[in-house]
Amino acid sequence: MAAPAIGLEAKYRYNRGVHKYFNNPLVHAEPGDVKVAASLDMGSVRIAPATVLAPMAGITDTVFRQFIREMGGCGLLMTEFTSADGVIRKKDRKAQRFLRFSADEHPISSQLFGSNPESLAEAARMVEGYGFDLVDLNLGCPAKKVVKCNGGSGLLRELPVIRKIFESVRAAVKIPFTVKFRAGWSESELVFRELAAIAEGCGLDAVAMHARTREQGYSGQAQWQWIGELKSLVSIPVIGNGDIRTPEDARAMVAETGCDGVMIGRAAASNPWIFRQIAQHTATGCYDVANSADRYQMIRRYFAMLVDGEYPDASGKMKQFASWFTHGVEGGAKLRKAIYEAKSCERIVEAVELFFARPPLESDEPDTAPMEFGGQEYCG
Repeated sequence: MAAPAIGLEAKYRYNRGVHKYFNNPLVHAEPGDVKVAASLDMGSVRIAPATVLAPMAGITDTVFRQFIREMGGCGLLMTEFTSADGVIRKKDRKAQRFLRFSADEHPISSQLFGSNPESLAEAARMVEGYGFDLVDLNLGCPAKKVVKCNGGSGLLRELPVIRKIFESVRAAVKIPFTVKFRAGWSESELVFRELAAIAEGCGLDAVAMHARTREQGYSGQAQWQWIGELKSLVSIPVIGNGDIRTPEDARAMVAETGCDGVMIGRAAASNPWIFRQIAQHTATGCYDVANSADRYQMIRRYFAMLVDGEYPDASGKMKQFASWFTHGVEGGAKLRKAIYEAKSCERIVEAVELFFARPPLESDEPDTAPMEFGGQEYCG
């Protein structure tokens, strides 16, 4: 008998745990005239604007990436992190699904993980052949099942192996090669300084750092000062990642660290407009904020893309994203419950229609809104 699937409520509780720290932001100094750059070059590829959708397991599949591209304002899309061994095994359906992308997703980077230099080099050659614009190495994933295989952040204690991987992949591909890493295994084992120097010395085209340690996971606050120090150490582009929730946060990170671009993960899942808002804020100092009608249209559009694209288990994907997309919606807990209990895609859409067709229900569970509602323009 097959093992029971993880319940949707368990997944929702996990997402709420992730948001526990994410909703307790630091107050940053005013960024002054500093703005997110209009563009940056990663080798031969221009990223415009200088914003990147972070690779997120179970989230940044081709449908979500197309959705973000349609929303506007994102300079670079990245795949979910994909096993190099899985890429090489051409019959690995999971890896092949992760590497599926559409023409309107360019520029797009394929993120790989693994610990064998030869396997990673071969996988990089393959994704270059598939038409990806860049290839990225994951040295940041803190998941135990990845770390125990010496992948993701598990390699942060193996700098000689990382050097060999850098050299092998760099020699294997002509497209830009980048790396995303955490600052170290723990605060007593910070390696970002040495790692970045190795990356630059091996000819990588950019580095991105999530300013937390593997030990932290997603808890606590991202230490932006590490990004600033990293920027002072290398001449290749530095992408900052960690705790960017708003356009103001993006500007503040650039002002505090001098980073060349910003990478956004969790905020893009709960506020898919964030890249467009950053572009607006950069251009004018103001940006549009969503009202309930905007959020209704957003949810319906994403759900329609899942159904029209014949996504495997579209209803399961709708339920997964319900906890993100309803974050900040007044009475959102009621809508989530209705979506979780629906038995088909049609019933899920009916639940959304019913919820937004009437005044928001009084919620017995408070939601922390990531933005103001009312469709107005916010300046600041």
